[in-house]
Amino acid sequence: MGKKTCRFAEIIKITIMASRRNLKKDINYLTGEVISDCFAYMFFNPDKNQDKVVNIIEDTASSRNELIAKICQSKIEKDPKKLKAYFSDIKKSMASSVDNSFQNLSKLVK
Repeated sequence: MGKKTCRFAEIIKITIMASRRNLKKDINYLTGEVISDCFAYMFFNPDKNQDKVVNIIEDTASSRNELIAKICQSKIEKDPKKLKAYFSDIKKSMASSVDNSFQNLSKLVK
């Protein structure tokens, strides 16, 4: 079958970072999608895996907070090449975190 790719890798490859604000908006949007899917699962399956879904929500929220903190700390770096690599790493972390959360939720749905 081949190597699985992140569902959001295409978004990240296409998006050129215009500002920190847009990156924060992307992070908030993607984590919001995960959390809303978790709440939808809890609504339609009130007796199944509630604690596991809450753990997915908590992990997603903590990952979001860590990524936002990394973006805010980037003001320290002055070298453009290092800054670009730094933001590239943040984008990869965001994609893997969101994809991992969706995969964990998908396992519960099956």
